[in-house]
Amino acid sequence: MANVNMFRSTAIAAGVLVGALILSSPAGAQALSNRNAQVADSVVAVVNDGVITQRELEDRTALIAKRLQQQNAPVPPADQMRQQVLDQMVLERIQLQKAKEDGIVIDDATVNRTLARLAQQNQMTLEVYRSRIEAQGVPWATFTRDARTELTLSKLREKEVDSKITVSDGEVANYIASQRGPGARNTSDLRLQHIMFKLPSDAPQSEVAKVQAQADAVLKQAQAGDDFTKLAKQNSQDTDAGKGGDLGFRTAGSLPAGIVSAVSTLRPGQVVPTLLRTDGGFEIIKLVDRRASQGTAADAPKLVQTHVRHILLRVSDGMSEQAARQRLLDIKQQVANGGDFANFARTYSQDGSASQGGDLGWISPGETVPEFERAMNNLQDGAVSDPVRSEYGYHLIQVLGRRDAEGSASQQLDIARQAIGQRKAEQAYSDWLRELRDTAYVQYKGIAAQQQ
Repeated sequence: MANVNMFRSTAIAAGVLVGALILSSPAGAQALSNRNAQVADSVVAVVNDGVITQRELEDRTALIAKRLQQQNAPVPPADQMRQQVLDQMVLERIQLQKAKEDGIVIDDATVNRTLARLAQQNQMTLEVYRSRIEAQGVPWATFTRDARTELTLSKLREKEVDSKITVSDGEVANYIASQRGPGARNTSDLRLQHIMFKLPSDAPQSEVAKVQAQADAVLKQAQAGDDFTKLAKQNSQDTDAGKGGDLGFRTAGSLPAGIVSAVSTLRPGQVVPTLLRTDGGFEIIKLVDRRASQGTAADAPKLVQTHVRHILLRVSDGMSEQAARQRLLDIKQQVANGGDFANFARTYSQDGSASQGGDLGWISPGETVPEFERAMNNLQDGAVSDPVRSEYGYHLIQVLGRRDAEGSASQQLDIARQAIGQRKAEQAYSDWLRELRDTAYVQYKGIAAQQQ
């Protein structure tokens, strides 16, 4: 993907934590450089039994400022950037201390293999790659140290978070259904239990009312948490009453549309809150579980790729949240009145895709940030979203089309499972970091303490 800002990347960032910064005015770089030349080394933060020094902070901040300038990206005001970098260094230091407690060590051979692989990915020899890094103002020792840090943190995350993530078949089925876009056909198999109260189609209204009252009473018991299997055995008039009304897994196409619709918003274990009138009488339905369809190849679930374009406005000192939203709403209105989305993207978008009219090409599930993907999946083909906030700013999104991704049904399920696992791992990692930070002893010193 050409648009590296929008999409996830696992590449080592050479110790410049640009993604964690709130980009704003370019005024801070020179002030940071001047301050760095005169700084006296002192403690700026105590982190458990370790410290972060003024020199470490200024070196990291100056390095990030230089990298932002080289990328023609805006640099925050000096004090703001310094505090953001310090907060990141504190979190990094806490994780490194935890890695040490866990006995995680990255040896020199692993670091060297990683550096060689990075050089190869950039189609360079290691010697040429090193000279390019140093030409950008990054000492090779710093780059190597930061590579070791990234590898350490990655191994710590794998041990503490990623290895504990599980993905159920039901989650895979729900994910596939959700990412197909509005109006897509349900491709999940459903496991249901039911309680049937039989009623002839020509029954008089008095008989209908009587049976409905009986069914309503049992429904209230089921909703109150009574054992559904026991209720079915005691009350169901269908032939499967002896096995608790368990229908097993059925494809959506083999079930009445009314039942499929009724359970579409339920979580496994929930009971449809109203009686369903079917050809046989009244039914109480419980959703036991969902799974990806096990039917024929034609019925098997397919992951969908979405052809999408967007306009990104970054929020900074020169563009407030309200101003960014309003500009995108104005653009949306002009597009609705016949304006060319691509021309607006070329003019206003602050993303790398601007020169292509905001076109991101065909996007597979899990390739974009969650907020963007949710909004994209909820759009009809050709529709334009309202402004969508992500960590990068505000997006105006237009879906140009959808297609089934290539690959067998098994490959499709594997892709879905990986995408879900990544999403769950991201949230679990965020929660774990917050807990780790909350249990650590951190004390800011000097100016850093005054800014807290």
